[in-house]
Amino acid sequence: MSEKQEYLPSASNSITLRLKIENRPGMLAKVTSVIGEAGGNIGAIDIVRPGEEELVRDITINTRSDDHARTIVDDIHELEGVAVVNVSDRTFLLHIGGKLEVNSKTPLRTRDQLSMAYTPGVARVSEALHEAPEDAHRLTMKSNTVAVVSDGTAVLGLGDIGPEAAIPVMEGKGQLLKEFADVNGVPLCLDTTDVDEIVDTVARFAPVFGGINLEDIAAPRCFEIETRLQERLDIPVFHDDQHGTAVVAVAALLNALKIVDKSLADLKIVMVGIGAAGSAVTEMLLQMGAETIIGVDRSGPVTSDRDDLDAAKQRYVQMTDPDVEADTLSGVMEGADVFIGLSGPDVIDEEDLQRMARDPIVFAMANPKPEIMPERAYPHVSVMATGRSDYPNQINNVLCFPGMFKGALNCRATDITDDMKIAAAHAIAETIDPRSLTPDYIIPSVFDQEVVQRVSSAVSETAKEQGVARRRT
Repeated sequence: MSEKQEYLPSASNSITLRLKIENRPGMLAKVTSVIGEAGGNIGAIDIVRPGEEELVRDITINTRSDDHARTIVDDIHELEGVAVVNVSDRTFLLHIGGKLEVNSKTPLRTRDQLSMAYTPGVARVSEALHEAPEDAHRLTMKSNTVAVVSDGTAVLGLGDIGPEAAIPVMEGKGQLLKEFADVNGVPLCLDTTDVDEIVDTVARFAPVFGGINLEDIAAPRCFEIETRLQERLDIPVFHDDQHGTAVVAVAALLNALKIVDKSLADLKIVMVGIGAAGSAVTEMLLQMGAETIIGVDRSGPVTSDRDDLDAAKQRYVQMTDPDVEADTLSGVMEGADVFIGLSGPDVIDEEDLQRMARDPIVFAMANPKPEIMPERAYPHVSVMATGRSDYPNQINNVLCFPGMFKGALNCRATDITDDMKIAAAHAIAETIDPRSLTPDYIIPSVFDQEVVQRVSSAVSETAKEQGVARRRT
């Protein structure tokens, strides 16, 4: 079985077939049987046009991949009395023309309205902002608008695909901000990978925005870009790949620990994959009281004994200071309480899980294929989470960044501090009533409407307490 065939059919690979079918008994059953035998999941069957001799029907099918979809279509082509009129990829149809648009908040139907929104009335507002630039938060879209900035070099599951190919992903990020938190997200994909150019470009368009969301920028450049922009700008700069992942992973872990009755300080945590996200998760856990975290990369445990560490991994060693005798991932797994994976598929197996301490917790977050598939892990772990939506306990950044930015914008924060991130993690975790916690329910659904409000409030209150909020009420 190929790697592609291991995935379950889903809406992300769904197609709609328009078929012309002879109008005689049993023909629709033949079509649905072929689809089922090929492994497709039928979502809907609609009659487009009835006729005495033939019917035109639309059939929506969830498939595993492009190849799987083509196989189903080819099989239907072989059916006598059935003609394939059209094949539509539902995901591509959703993206036609993009997923975002600009809407006017005020009507322009009269001469008076036009004179206030634009010339000559707008000049009065511009003059006022010239005298008091800080009022841009009150009088422009800056108050509720975030730039979603990427160079397209580290797009999840795709890697370095460039700025044009990254646009749909950044549009999606903007759509999530709008749908979940009513925050405007503007995709800005930059045609450069030079750190100086990225920092200068973002700094030059920053006056329009109340916050900057960095996205899918490869390590180690992302660290320097974020740091330099935080120093240069007076608005929040948040690299979601790092800190959004950290906030949601920590939230999930806080609830998982309630189930297994363990404390953060007593854990042995194995972190596989110590790039941008892994480093951020590690740093946040240490800030919250974790004491034993062992990072592992392709060459094994990341310790001071190794002479092949780049600057980012040297910093990681300084953070964690691990005391490790083992020189392999399997060796490090001995007695571990928690495994957190942000690396790639199939890096651990059942034997590794059996080496762990009692009631092990496994967060296999690589996407689309995790470090170990849940079906293999379930018999050996107490709590299992992934980054996928088709299994329980999805660790999804959507639980963090909409509420994070909404809270930061509402109080006009100048920064997003470590304490604001920790507050967000607790807010997400506490969305679930402790009485409702189960091994399959340690993290709320991304569609839980309480999450954004809880995170937003926690972030705003913490910003005010720390003195980084320009609006106190």
